[in-house]
Amino acid sequence: MFQSPWIALAVTFVLALTWLRLNDAVAQRGWISGPLSRKIIHTGTGPIFVLCWLLFPDVTLSRWLAALVPFAITVQFFLVGTGIWRDPAAVTAMSRSGDRREILRGPLFYGIVFVVLTLVYWKDSPIGIVALMLLCGGDGMADILGSRLITARLPWASGKTVGGSLAMLVGGWIFAIGITAVYTAAGIFPGSFIHYLLPIGLIALAGMITESLPLKDVDNLTVPAIAVLLGHLLF
Repeated sequence: MFQSPWIALAVTFVLALTWLRLNDAVAQRGWISGPLSRKIIHTGTGPIFVLCWLLFPDVTLSRWLAALVPFAITVQFFLVGTGIWRDPAAVTAMSRSGDRREILRGPLFYGIVFVVLTLVYWKDSPIGIVALMLLCGGDGMADILGSRLITARLPWASGKTVGGSLAMLVGGWIFAIGITAVYTAAGIFPGSFIHYLLPIGLIALAGMITESLPLKDVDNLTVPAIAVLLGHLLF
């Protein structure tokens, strides 16, 4: 933990932007596809950001400064998606078809959720962290593995598969448990992380069901919403 929240902010910015631009560069060079890069960004950004919260001192200003990181990235998404800021590497990395306007849906919602949950929950409760990790590990892994595992399609959502849903469940649970374990080990959340296993499992199950619904481009809103609602009931 740094004594100054400003130093913590600078380190968080550097790590987040390095991860983002690295994936932009890799996708632009054609080493990985745009859709895969988009999901790698989606999956990895959250854990990096939430672990960086541990660098911030326990002062009121910290949560506001930390929220500047996803806010700045969200503003970038908006500017690139609207065409105000020309950034071909970002478009390649964060869109499925190469259309910059796609960034105004999933990626923009993703950034907004991070800003809101950072400000509302911060390190005061595991609710925000679990919701974010379900969004990153769960929804991210569902897309990455779902398109690569040969499994049956869901009867109620032909664009989604059983393998993708299971990846959502397992990925979200593992990511949420992993970060929660770090926070309990640091003494920020009370008790042993073992006590969080069942509640997080139930939240991950609900997130899986929510993600499986045939709703296009709103998973980044519906999944954290159900996680927050259940979090208030279970924690």
